[in-house]
Amino acid sequence: MFDFSIITHWIDNLLRSWMPENAALFVEFVLVGVVLLLTYAVIALALIYIERKVCAFFQCRLGPNRVGPYGLLQSVADMFKMLIKELIEIKHTDKFLFNLAPYIVIVSSMLAFGCLPFGRGLIAIDFNIGIFFIMAVSSIGVLGILLAGWASNNKFTLIGAMRSGSQMISYELSIGLSFLTMVVFAGTMQTSGIVEAQSSGWFIFRGHIPAIIAFLIYLVAGTAETNRGPFDLPEAESELTAGYHTEYSGIHFGFFYLAEFLNLFIVSGIATLLFLGGWMPFHIGGWEGFNQIMDYIPSVIWFFGKVFVVMFIIMWFKWTFPRLRIDQLLRLEWKYLVPISLVNLLLMVLVVIFKLHF
Repeated sequence: MFDFSIITHWIDNLLRSWMPENAALFVEFVLVGVVLLLTYAVIALALIYIERKVCAFFQCRLGPNRVGPYGLLQSVADMFKMLIKELIEIKHTDKFLFNLAPYIVIVSSMLAFGCLPFGRGLIAIDFNIGIFFIMAVSSIGVLGILLAGWASNNKFTLIGAMRSGSQMISYELSIGLSFLTMVVFAGTMQTSGIVEAQSSGWFIFRGHIPAIIAFLIYLVAGTAETNRGPFDLPEAESELTAGYHTEYSGIHFGFFYLAEFLNLFIVSGIATLLFLGGWMPFHIGGWEGFNQIMDYIPSVIWFFGKVFVVMFIIMWFKWTFPRLRIDQLLRLEWKYLVPISLVNLLLMVLVVIFKLHF
């Protein structure tokens, strides 16, 4: 399987041969940032199109089909429309916090996005506390949402922000416990190390019942964490107009919109990383010919293929189940998911101690 670190090392050596070390590092940082931003934008536009098509499929409609072949350019047209929209200033708002909130949300999403291992040797941020770092930076996003709701000076936005805050902070517990369960099994918090630990088999197969339970809990909690249906109470249009971003327009609204879709990609990417082997191909013990064929498929395709399968499941949730009430949402977390996650963590510890895994 091709190792992308060959290309990155070649670029590094090339730059260092042309300029001083500090200048080369600066250029590399800029290049990585530009590539991440472009990838972020392209994936967000693709996800908006896919979401619309999946929604149309479930509702027996065609979806976007006018702008470009099969409606492929509809998301691009909507992006340009949003970029040229006026940034409307609302009276009696805290202008500094109102303008700051969307940037907090998008930066939080970008930092978590940079930690995902997209392929063999293709990762921007990789250090020994990678999973802890992802949890930390993804938790910052809720601050942006709370600031957006409070600074807008609107009852609807404030109620939406409070709902979002209580929901995201609550479900972070289940997500953290699912992380911890798989970190205990992997023996490391480094994202590349977790992927390498699955070279002999994906954790969802090797980790017995605790890994499967952790995966199911993570799917439910991750769906709630991204404020997607049936957990989209902060944006319940029948009650709160548009929730915490009701007063936003133009590119500021676009930031919230992009971050929502990229958070879906990040949640699916982490599920792929922890449970489905990351970019690691599917291998079956003793089937050498089959395993060699699987190795010919590029690691990037393996990663994105798994991510899109998980995203389709989360989209399936949204267009299948009705929206929960806020009390039902919090009861599900505190009465069921948290206790089950704690017991499941204990089970995984026993599995690792007594070597009951494959």
